[in-house]
Amino acid sequence: MTAATDLFTNVLILTDLGLNDVSIKGLIKKSKNERFAWDAYRRFIQMFGDVVMGIGDEKFERILNKYKRAIGRNAQDTDLQVTDLQKVIADYKALYEKEIGSPFPQDPIKQLFLAIEAVFKSWNNRRAITYRKINNIPDFGTAVNIQAMVFGNKGWNSATGVAFIRDPSTGENIKFGE
Repeated sequence: MTAATDLFTNVLILTDLGLNDVSIKGLIKKSKNERFAWDAYRRFIQMFGDVVMGIGDEKFERILNKYKRAIGRNAQDTDLQVTDLQKVIADYKALYEKEIGSPFPQDPIKQLFLAIEAVFKSWNNRRAITYRKINNIPDFGTAVNIQAMVFGNKGWNSATGVAFIRDPSTGENIKFGE
């Protein structure tokens, strides 16, 4: 699961959009894996809060690390159990509300439109404008693509990746993937 912005291609990857306090129940039922579902929700709130709403990722990481430290010195995300993840989510939502001034959006359409707005805003931020100037990239604008993705955190036999028909860093007409 990733969330990232790339100034050249102006890509926002935000997986799990649409998860909320109701849809999580459907994901648990469909996946038959409660821990996976709660972890996906936790990741989505963190990515959305950071990438879409501008809450620093480090604030979410501090919360997550507090719960991992409670488990043990070298605990990993994967060591968190369902009850731990539910507490993390409650703390993430409290952080979101404190930082944004409103609760974490439960309406998938609102989540979608906030994410779309973030893409358009990112095109005109100072960093993107400077990057285009330095690299002689025309200011044609940007677009939003919406697509279904697979889960990369469902277990040890699960992963994600991306593939491009052009190198996203150089624009060279070669296949690229990771």
